[in-house]
Amino acid sequence: MSVLANRRFLKMNGLGNEIVVLDLRGGTARVSETEARAIAADPRSHFDQLMVLHDPVAPGTDAYIRILNADGSEAGACGNGMRCVAWAMMQDPQMSGGLARDALWLETRAGILCASRVSDWEFTVDMGAPRLGWEEIPLRDYFPDTRYIELQIGPIDAPILHSPSAVNMGNPHAIFWVDDVEAYDLARIGPMLEFHPIFPDRANISLAHVVSRTHIRLRVWERGAGLTRACGSAACAALVAAVRQKFTEREATVSLPGGDLIIAWRESDGHVLMTGPVELEWEDRFAPELFTGAA
Repeated sequence: MSVLANRRFLKMNGLGNEIVVLDLRGGTARVSETEARAIAADPRSHFDQLMVLHDPVAPGTDAYIRILNADGSEAGACGNGMRCVAWAMMQDPQMSGGLARDALWLETRAGILCASRVSDWEFTVDMGAPRLGWEEIPLRDYFPDTRYIELQIGPIDAPILHSPSAVNMGNPHAIFWVDDVEAYDLARIGPMLEFHPIFPDRANISLAHVVSRTHIRLRVWERGAGLTRACGSAACAALVAAVRQKFTEREATVSLPGGDLIIAWRESDGHVLMTGPVELEWEDRFAPELFTGAA
């Protein structure tokens, strides 16, 4: 029987970005791709991202967070999910261990992030510094300036979308600048661009509209998850790309279908700070039959 059978989990969301938080600290169990897909397929535990807590690895950190997408692939960062983890480790009685904390240092595949409490249901995550070099994003082809890259959808003389900005915020992101984020069929375009050969690690695909110097509207096709109501790392990538293009100030509200995030690209150290809410929907336990043949 899978070690995940009857294991407690939290079903949460960050602006509608569906998150499941699973605590595997104190043991050596790991969630397989097949198990992740089985969890995502169950309506009670469906997720965009599965945030799995493991014992800390790096000295001075509070936990190692492994992030899995709904298709079982592994992500480097998930800003909305990290806020949910922060709530769970600070305020859920079983995950917090009764310790009163207002800040946590959490290690991910993309690096060590700091999450701090703003209020009971609002948290700030220091997402670290963006990676902007073509080989860091990564891109297949050499681009000396990733503020825009040569990529388009549609006819050469009249492309539907073209010249996105490219940023890595723990995951690769491509941001297309448009006048209306609702004017495109992102459900059709997103998969084509996510798997475009120019992105060797695939990419999150965003449509961004600059409303003002302090406001961006954003829709996101999320790598490994599809259309999402919110994507924290995409919001961070969009703000960074907008600042590099001189479209906005270094702090702005990013409005997604699920709600608003406040994103700030700090000049002193280049780190990107994301502030937003979380919601606990319910807690439950995985049914053993969910993992039949999935271990």
